[in-house]
Amino acid sequence: MKTFSRKGDRGETSLLGGVRVSKADARCEAYGTIDEAVSCLGLAKGFCQAEVVGILSTLQQDLFMVAGELATPAEPVSQSANRASVVKPEMVRRLEDLIEDIEAKVAMPRGFVIPGACRSSAALDVARTVIRRAERRVVSLRETGQPLNQELLSYLNRLSGLVFSLARYQDKVGDGDNPGY
Repeated sequence: MKTFSRKGDRGETSLLGGVRVSKADARCEAYGTIDEAVSCLGLAKGFCQAEVVGILSTLQQDLFMVAGELATPAEPVSQSANRASVVKPEMVRRLEDLIEDIEAKVAMPRGFVIPGACRSSAALDVARTVIRRAERRVVSLRETGQPLNQELLSYLNRLSGLVFSLARYQDKVGDGDNPGY
């Protein structure tokens, strides 16, 4: 398979189902930012403790599903592009449970945190800010009037909280040669 097709050379891309849209379309902005978040979580995995790496791998898989749901056009043109919601309330509850587990191990700060106590927490804080931007892009998509699964926003909101908690956990345990604080 080639890594290029030339189909996007004019600034358009295909959503799932083949609908062509501008690469600057609100839907593309949303799922493109999710893609950035997946990459940031991948970078963070290179610095984190094994138990956190496992969580991040699961989150990356979840985000692929989120991106797929966002890449599905509001009005499908074929049966292969249905509007079935992939992000479900159970996924949000799973994130809430993980946050509670982490917060039972590490006290969360009461004020603002300046990232950088260790590489792993700094990488997680970068991922968190990209997730927050993805959340804003999904809100922008909703504001265009397109139908949107509300659970997407709940999931992204909880996800940024989880990644914040994981960063604070990494602050406590450190990463390799940098013990954190």
